Amino acid sequence: MAKTGGKTKVTDEEIREQIAALGSPLIGQRHEAIAALRETGRPAIAPLIEALADAEDNDRRWYTAVALAKIGESSVAPLIAAMQADVGRDFRRYAAAALGEIGIPAIGHLITAMGSDDKELRGFLSQALCRIGTPAVEPLRQRLDDADDIIRSCATLTLWQMGEAGVQTIVKDAGKDE
Repeated sequence: MAKTGGKTKVTDEEIREQIAALGSPLIGQRHEAIAALRETGRPAIAPLIEALADAEDNDRRWYTAVALAKIGESSVAPLIAAMQADVGRDFRRYAAAALGEIGIPAIGHLITAMGSDDKELRGFLSQALCRIGTPAVEPLRQRLDDADDIIRSCATLTLWQMGEAGVQTIVKDAGKDE
């Protein structure tokens, strides 16, 4: 690590080493790598997304997704863009899990991305919103009258998948015109 203007700059090699440590057989090393990647922040996002796409096993996918989730909001747009470009089911499943863990900052981006023609992508985006849970209910309710048929339909189906809170919201919204 090099000091520049009082800040520590992490090299690309150090980022790659931390990403490699996500596959360590020692859980402590994995956790240390996640913490280091969280601290690195934005510079680690693209290499982590690439590592998630290239991961050969679910353990590595899981720890890579956790690192992206720990980085937080700055991971949202790059993850969604990568999900739109990469149609691999495993990649999308773990990217959706990361987005679900990021939570509230991802909600608007997830709903907007549901306007895609890619049905499978919409399903993974819906899973992320379901994982977020209650905080996503109101933003989804606001899209029940969306001009975009796809977003309106996806909002309804996602609320339905959320169970009681989502279904109650659909019923209340349906009754508002009476």
